[in-house]
Amino acid sequence: MHETIRVGAMSVTFLMTRHETADALDIFELTMPPATSVVVPHTHRNYDEWVLGLDGITTWTLNGEIVLLHPGESLFIPRGTPHFFANVHDSPGRVICLQTPGVMGPEYYREIAAHFSDAEPDPAGIGAVMSRYGVEPLVIPEQVEEVRFSNRR
Repeated sequence: MHETIRVGAMSVTFLMTRHETADALDIFELTMPPATSVVVPHTHRNYDEWVLGLDGITTWTLNGEIVLLHPGESLFIPRGTPHFFANVHDSPGRVICLQTPGVMGPEYYREIAAHFSDAEPDPAGIGAVMSRYGVEPLVIPEQVEEVRFSNRR
């Protein structure tokens, strides 16, 4: 198991990285405390993602459709699909994410985490990192000032 990377209130722990799989995949566990969200709709330009619910209920919005992901359920996010996710429930949500091919690795989340502080996150910095890794925000980063990543710790 790899290090746990804190991104705001969320945590990401890689189980396998693109570095170990010759870029075949990245697989990680994502833990979201209650009232936590990634509200910036985005697409993945170069990879598909499969998500498996482990604990709690997480809410995913894909192409404008809301999907509640319960433990044992999964969803597939084809590259190019607009989506975002949140935990709007009272208990932590935990999922496994499999991205193929592997193009991000833990370095993406380390770079995103660097744009969080005790104050507000830096939307422009986050948007720049996202774009560099083929994660395309569907809003202009400078217009994300009103976005709040709730429950920061």
